[in-house]
Amino acid sequence: MSKEHSRYRWFVVGVFFFFMLLHQTDKLMIGSLQVPVSETFGIGNKEWGFINTGALIIATILYPIWGYLYDRYARAKLLALASLIWGATTWFSSIVRTYPQFLVTRASTGVDDSSYPGLFTLVADYFGPTLRGKVYGLLQLAQPIGYLLGMIMALMIAPLIGGWRSVFYITGSLGIVVAGFIFFGVKEMPRGKAEPEFEGAEAKALEHFHFSWKEVGQIFKKKTMWFIFAQGFAGNFPWNVITYFFFGYLMTERGYDNNSVLITMAPVILILAAGYFIGGFLGDALFKRTNKGRILVSSLGVLMGAIFLYFAMTTPVENRTLFFIFMCLTAVFMPLSSPNVIATVYDVTVPEVRSTAQAVEYFVENTGAAFAPALTGLLADAIGLSDAIIIMCITAWVICFFLYIGALFTVDHDIHHLRSQMVERAKSM
Repeated sequence: MSKEHSRYRWFVVGVFFFFMLLHQTDKLMIGSLQVPVSETFGIGNKEWGFINTGALIIATILYPIWGYLYDRYARAKLLALASLIWGATTWFSSIVRTYPQFLVTRASTGVDDSSYPGLFTLVADYFGPTLRGKVYGLLQLAQPIGYLLGMIMALMIAPLIGGWRSVFYITGSLGIVVAGFIFFGVKEMPRGKAEPEFEGAEAKALEHFHFSWKEVGQIFKKKTMWFIFAQGFAGNFPWNVITYFFFGYLMTERGYDNNSVLITMAPVILILAAGYFIGGFLGDALFKRTNKGRILVSSLGVLMGAIFLYFAMTTPVENRTLFFIFMCLTAVFMPLSSPNVIATVYDVTVPEVRSTAQAVEYFVENTGAAFAPALTGLLADAIGLSDAIIIMCITAWVICFFLYIGALFTVDHDIHHLRSQMVERAKSM
């Protein structure tokens, strides 16, 4: 690999990092704005849950479509389009004046939320299997850091510049700017370029690796993917519950004001960010020793995350220090599985349908998770927000743990099968 190519691929990672950082800031900021937005439209937990569920449903429906388009056409240009859509839909959300209008415009922001499979598969064609976990972990740092930036914008900047509508103007404008950077600065990479079997192969030799419905069908014949799909269905529940309800929980049930929320959650989110890279690093390290490495790290993450979140939620309200400690421990383990799940999908699927495979995985994730905010809102009104968060999160993570155990028995076979396919293709070039 030339030094120029090596430098350029890190430039691409940098561009994608800032795309994800700003996009996640815009997407996740809504959680920190629950109180002012609810006051603006005069709504409760149930209506608030429907706002967030709407965007998740739209994203869920569009995942397979984005996945198909990414496997057929230039991923970089489609990512630029997604960034442009992000900017436009956020602007629409800032100008509406009634709850039904906001419900519709906020749901429309889900169009670009389902655009990530193309980003991750394009990165997979710049970096080989033994590096992908760390790179994905690095990229996913953008999610919690974006959450933190969104929290700062919502709790500190919004009151200074005219309220929650003003910060939506800012993030919407940034989406349009980032679209230009991606469109003009990111080059497409031949699918399969970074697979070890094709090292040194000319780009033209890889052109026949194009989308195939037959290969799409093969995705569903891999047993590992069924465990990945099932854990995704359950595993995204806790993230959406915490994203959309935790700030309201801190303020209404633990008596935190804006400054207390920021002081408490900023370190937790930074630890969460580090957890993504730690998860990717550990997954790559163990993957070099055993094909089960990524799954082992993932199972540890969901189990320990569930344990420490339970301890945090059951800590007495007056003991803020102990609550903070348990939330920090939760934050270490929560993201360990995320970069490893993405890398595992690519460990068992052929390059030309990886966007579709990832999109299907996200589709299954969001099919369950899209209803998490609404279900949590209904449950919170019935039994209280604290108990609703505990039930939704702990149950989901325990289910994920047992599904990862199942994947330990299938992943070896599926990885060996893919590597055999790549060897055969390399011989035919």
